[in-house]
Amino acid sequence: MGFLTRLNALKNQAGATVGGAKAIAIGMGITLRHYVEQQLKLKPSGTVQYPEERREQYPRTRWRHYLTRYDDGLEKCIGCSLCAGACPARCIYVEAADNTDEARYSPGERYAARYEINMLRCVFCGYCQDACPTGAIVLRKDFELADYDRLDFLYTKEMLLEPAPLAPTVPASSIRPVERELEAAKG
Repeated sequence: MGFLTRLNALKNQAGATVGGAKAIAIGMGITLRHYVEQQLKLKPSGTVQYPEERREQYPRTRWRHYLTRYDDGLEKCIGCSLCAGACPARCIYVEAADNTDEARYSPGERYAARYEINMLRCVFCGYCQDACPTGAIVLRKDFELADYDRLDFLYTKEMLLEPAPLAPTVPASSIRPVERELEAAKG
């Protein structure tokens, strides 16, 4: 009995060794085939020279968050915190404050005095964008989010807010001299 048990163990060990060698040979064959295809340009891969060239993003790509504004420059965010409630990762913090006649930040009664997103916890699901009733928070295709310090991944309202639209400029050709300047030039 002892001899048969040792013989069976030896057979199992030899079978495992042969099976492992077979798996390694299959893997090396795939690697060799891919190498030959690339060297002979049978199936060239589409290498993109990243910083200079960029690959087209898919239409539904969602990456960096932005807080948008209306055309008149007012913020769309009304501080309702629905985005924070919809976030499964709990990475959004909104602190609301009341608008006054002297200081108006949004068209509603309230605005987001403090808006923060912890980008390390964000899973880029887009639920915040779907939950927002005014369309204030949007996820766009800007995917370059790398940084070196953990604190730099805490995006504040100032970092998220789109720049205010510039005031319309008047072309210099449409500016006419004031009458008193004409009189001074004549006199």
